[in-house]
Amino acid sequence: MEIVHIYTRRRSDFGRPCYFSDRPAEVCVDIQPDPSLAEAFVLRCPVDTPVQHGSEMSEHEVNTERVEVETRGVNHVEGGWPKDINPQELEQTARFRKKVEKEENYVNTIVHLGTLMEHCVRQNNAIDIYEEYFGEEEEAEMEDESPSAKTINVIRDPNITKRTAAHLSWHPDKCKKLAVAYSCLEFQQNTEDMSLDSYIWDLENPNKPQLVLKPSSPLVSLEYNPKDAHILVGGCYNGQLAYWDTRKGGLPVEVSTVEASHRDPVYGAIWLQSKTGTECFSASTDGQVLWWDIRKLSEPTETLVLDITRQGLLENALGAITLEFEPTMPTKFMVGTEQGIVITCNRKAKTPPEKIAGTYSSHHGPVYALTRNPLYPKIFLTVGDWTARIWSEEAKESSIMWTKYHLSYLTAGCWSTVRPAVFFTTKMDGTLDVWDFLFKQNDPSLSLKICDEPLSSLRLQDNGCIVGCGSKLGTVTLLEISSGLCTLQRNEKNLANAMFERETKREKILEARHREMRLKERARSEGQDAKAEEIPEESPQEALDRAQKEFFEVIEAELQRRARAEAQHLDGKVKKQAEEEAVVQGEESELPKYEEESEEKDAAKE
Repeated sequence: MEIVHIYTRRRSDFGRPCYFSDRPAEVCVDIQPDPSLAEAFVLRCPVDTPVQHGSEMSEHEVNTERVEVETRGVNHVEGGWPKDINPQELEQTARFRKKVEKEENYVNTIVHLGTLMEHCVRQNNAIDIYEEYFGEEEEAEMEDESPSAKTINVIRDPNITKRTAAHLSWHPDKCKKLAVAYSCLEFQQNTEDMSLDSYIWDLENPNKPQLVLKPSSPLVSLEYNPKDAHILVGGCYNGQLAYWDTRKGGLPVEVSTVEASHRDPVYGAIWLQSKTGTECFSASTDGQVLWWDIRKLSEPTETLVLDITRQGLLENALGAITLEFEPTMPTKFMVGTEQGIVITCNRKAKTPPEKIAGTYSSHHGPVYALTRNPLYPKIFLTVGDWTARIWSEEAKESSIMWTKYHLSYLTAGCWSTVRPAVFFTTKMDGTLDVWDFLFKQNDPSLSLKICDEPLSSLRLQDNGCIVGCGSKLGTVTLLEISSGLCTLQRNEKNLANAMFERETKREKILEARHREMRLKERARSEGQDAKAEEIPEESPQEALDRAQKEFFEVIEAELQRRARAEAQHLDGKVKKQAEEEAVVQGEESELPKYEEESEEKDAAKE
């Protein structure tokens, strides 16, 4: 339906009408030519002069506001192992298989799928669809590629007052999410307007955090649960432990009580390999290691005091800075301390003193990083003071390999998850170093200046291709390293293992030699002490008489030496004179003979 409105107006309101008619042209003004102007006339070639009649306009650029996109997903679980079954536990998986095989539907399903699978197997036997025809050429190109890295993303602390990115944790299932713990680690530098929040970032939308974690105290450590990616555990600056469920929002589900928690910041919090997937343990600079079950955070399930004297006294405990736990060694873990000592512990020991298995004197200052080699768990890396050191569990007195002393303090480090010979370190001058000791031992294979402020944290993705570096001002830089540094090279495992074994054997030989020298020195010092005890003490008069006697003996020996020297000198003079006299007599006897021969010659001539 069209709506029409008609406007009406009287004819007289339009004014007087205009009437047009044709008429011949007429001259209004006639200007006569001036002959005097002809002399000033100059002939010129035709000139074209363009004239722009369009309006002049200026161009301006305006940066529009970014479109904030929010991604929401739906958790869909179907097939695979149930939540209560740990795929890495052989007993649980075998028990579940037997249970499933007894079901009636299982046999019918296998019979139905058997025909389809048989067709696929025959097809695969006929032609290998996964065959790589040019694999050798790709490896050759990869070997020629020089080490490099490029920045793919930069995530900044959204707060006005910048805080340190203290810890990074990648999402265990899909490495497109990164949890960052923000806190100010400088003593008494927290301001009133400083935020307590930490964030989970989605790398596909880095302009806005996907989830804001709101702890009661700034987070110093933060870790994803490897079994359930919705669960995170965090260690707070005030010593408490909290855990979050991302499906329930940013507030913690439960927080440990202050009385049962640590007394200092929780610098390490790691999930344990358990059936329930709810057990973890934490370490702090108060000298304690506490085991927890997140289903009941009111009190820890177990406590260990890091007293290397094995007396269990908290005042003698060493403050923990880093924690290391390898799932393949469920009873063992390692702790890096403020005093530069690495403590190896055994959780299943009977008594608390036996839980401290041994120590390594590694650095001159705090051990800021402690990680085991993912392919050779007996080899571990420590980072502290101005060096990074590689250790073997079999050689406890010294490290088997180490880097040179840098000008800047080292702050973090980690092994490559793919290559056993590659590790990463960060420094106070904002530099990231990538070391490949099969290629070069004295200098890093790749050194990158990430930022001007100190780097504080470092974490590598499970695929080994992307590394995240957190800085003191809360900036997290994500870099994609070249394929040569994140792809296992040909025969690299054997070469790395041979190098580790060779250096371990060398250190063992040196340790045995040093031990032998120390025993000899101890025996020598004990023998000297025994001799000193056997000599009776003498009186002052006896000491004076002994000294006088020794003095006269020395004088007598010197006089005898001089007398022998003079006698030898006189004997030499006598022999020399006798030789001179014999020479003179020989010359005189020869002279008459020469005279007789000359007389005979003269007589013959006459």
